[in-house]
Amino acid sequence: MRWQVHSEEPLYTDRWLDVRVADVELPDGRHLDHRLIRTAPGAGAVVTDDQGRVLLIWRHRFITDSWGWEIPIGKIDDGEEPIAAAAREVEEETGWRPGPLRPLLYVQPTNGISDSAHHIFRADSATQIGPPTEAWEAERIEWIPIAEIRRLIDKRDIVSGTSMAALLYLLAEA
Repeated sequence: MRWQVHSEEPLYTDRWLDVRVADVELPDGRHLDHRLIRTAPGAGAVVTDDQGRVLLIWRHRFITDSWGWEIPIGKIDDGEEPIAAAAREVEEETGWRPGPLRPLLYVQPTNGISDSAHHIFRADSATQIGPPTEAWEAERIEWIPIAEIRRLIDKRDIVSGTSMAALLYLLAEA
């Protein structure tokens, strides 16, 4: 049962997002105006070490007024490859340079309302290169034992959809 899109009109656009309304025809012939958000793709990484820990950032999200652990992730710049963006985001947000990256998963965290696409990579090591260049991104940067991930999810200290998907994927690999 495929929905047919007859048109899209912009409602608001800036350099970060494009909010639109689409004229959508449902399989039964009814039409509805559906709001959607178009965004640039993102890239991030799950970085682990040889002590069974994962590199996470503790940050506040003002939209939900909540704190939580997240993997480093951000926007892929124009012309930038997702793997390069993931490495750059880890460095900017944590001050750690990830070792060799390999694909972990691809996720569309809100595909009912947004075309947001996240490319997540995995590194098994990192080298500290200095303080984060974007210190405003995180209150704390810590190496968290992988064995603690499930407990952090259960107590809602990890709620970001992309971070949760990536970390659960990490647990499934173990």
